Amino acid sequence: MGTREKVTMPQNFMAFRNSYLFVYSLMMAGDWLQGPYVYALYQHYGYTTGDIGKLFIAGFGSSMIFGTVVGSMADKYGRKNAALTYVVTYIASCITKHWSDYGVLMLGRFFGGIATSLLFTAFESWLVAEHFKRGYEAEWLDKTFAKAIFLGNGLVSIVSGLLANYLVTDMSLGPVAPFDAAAVFLAIGGVVIMFSWTENKGDNSDNTSVQQGMKQAYEAIKNDKKVFYLGAMQSLFEASMYSFVFLWTPALGPNGEDIPHGMIFATMMVACMVGSSVASRIMSRSDMKVERYMQLVFFASAASLAVPVLVGNMGFMTEGERGGSMTFGGRIQMLA
Repeated sequence: MGTREKVTMPQNFMAFRNSYLFVYSLMMAGDWLQGPYVYALYQHYGYTTGDIGKLFIAGFGSSMIFGTVVGSMADKYGRKNAALTYVVTYIASCITKHWSDYGVLMLGRFFGGIATSLLFTAFESWLVAEHFKRGYEAEWLDKTFAKAIFLGNGLVSIVSGLLANYLVTDMSLGPVAPFDAAAVFLAIGGVVIMFSWTENKGDNSDNTSVQQGMKQAYEAIKNDKKVFYLGAMQSLFEASMYSFVFLWTPALGPNGEDIPHGMIFATMMVACMVGSSVASRIMSRSDMKVERYMQLVFFASAASLAVPVLVGNMGFMTEGERGGSMTFGGRIQMLA
């Protein structure tokens, strides 16, 4: 497969693609490295679950608000500039983790929310525009995205979890170490972007404002029930996922147990890769409809998220102690 790819694709495209994948992997590493220890760091600073919840809400809310405008701003002011803004804001977010002051941490969450919005808009839009500006074949773009997903959302996430665990557990550098490592990866990627990427912007002929875009979206939802139902299902599923992101740390260590956050995170990312592989096989079956498949996904997800409730009610989480190892109930939840 690799030999065929080199024969059919010109070297200049291969260099362009590999350069993008290198940068994208660094940017995703900067994001994934922070994931395992966000809650643990706030907990380390002595904040309660309620206080930590407000910090998470601030980050999610910031991403929601800025996510509606960053795409149009990137089109107007340039995708390269947007990518560099992502680097700067996320590094700023990482730096704030060195302070235990609640206001500083809250500011860091706002920066993180802005960065997250840019991560999932600026880089892909830059790639698409640059790909066609250089005259490359359209079908090559799909292969670039496929490799980016495998690397950025698969392999890099697993390695990032293991690296974060190594920094905190094996090197005993503390829960802020993964954020420092993330800042380093982001800085390296930022330098590559600054000196190797060219700027591209959106089509000036499309002058649709944010207000007009939201009005069009509202009309689409109002006039088409399928759009409404799809949006509702997506929102509910995402809500459960965000709840999981927030609560998996206290669920596995409710009594302050010393759990290997990075290793657990890497294990979950492996499960995600396995799930993606299984999903592609299931969907390739001619007798499997999307509606039926999504019913199975929602049922399996609901069953998995019900496990912590059952484990807690059965008393499996009460025998743990601060600084101790993961309880039997925590291990059951890990399997789920």
